[in-house]
Amino acid sequence: MEKTWNKLKAGLKTYCQDNGFTSVILGLSGGMDSALTAVLAADAFGGANVRAIMMKTKYTSALSLNIARDIATLNHLNYQEVDIDPLFEEESAFLRQAFGEEVKGIVLENLQARIRGQLLMAYSNQFGGLVLACGNKSEALTGYCTLYGDTCGGLMPIGNIYKTTVFELGKWRNMQGQVLPEEVISRAPSAELAFGQKDENALPPYPVLDALLKYLVDEGKNVAEISGFDRETVERVAKLVKSSAFKRKQMPQALEV
Repeated sequence: MEKTWNKLKAGLKTYCQDNGFTSVILGLSGGMDSALTAVLAADAFGGANVRAIMMKTKYTSALSLNIARDIATLNHLNYQEVDIDPLFEEESAFLRQAFGEEVKGIVLENLQARIRGQLLMAYSNQFGGLVLACGNKSEALTGYCTLYGDTCGGLMPIGNIYKTTVFELGKWRNMQGQVLPEEVISRAPSAELAFGQKDENALPPYPVLDALLKYLVDEGKNVAEISGFDRETVERVAKLVKSSAFKRKQMPQALEV
């Protein structure tokens, strides 16, 4: 874990220096991916040079708010909370009128992510700093992300790290000195774009998903060559990888590990 962490930190510093940035900006959601990205950035540049913005909506839980605040405090981040509900409601109403019918749930979910991406880029234009996308390899390979939303940024530092490894890195980093509240490691992952939403409602459990992705992508195996898993699940994951290729072509660069 230490080797991986140091390589990520060095890669982040080099990338920013090569592109003329001395600070970074990211959305801090209260989830593990943005938490780890924030800690990595704070390790690389110091917390004062990490502008972390919690862009809350009615779907944001009290737990997420508390976690984001704790991470900001533990890492001395330049932290701000912004309520994006007014903008979300206004754009939702506009779309309802433009469509002439009720807006589908997936549209509303992606709209929130794109509002957040738009705001992060605006902060970058206003104050400087490279916007970091906080996605991981599991999400990137399955397309569990919003194009022009949470994929928005100039670099995706942990984009080559599987979700299960994200948790392992977080636990390891905490052992060196607490930088993450325990709740962010133990909670069930959720995009919080709708009430009651959980990642595992849309994806297989991450240990299963990551194992299959390693077979399908890293080792180049086809569905028929993979054993020990439910065939339907294997086929489903393979289909997700194939159908989301167009998203990966437009994602920010990820750091090598």
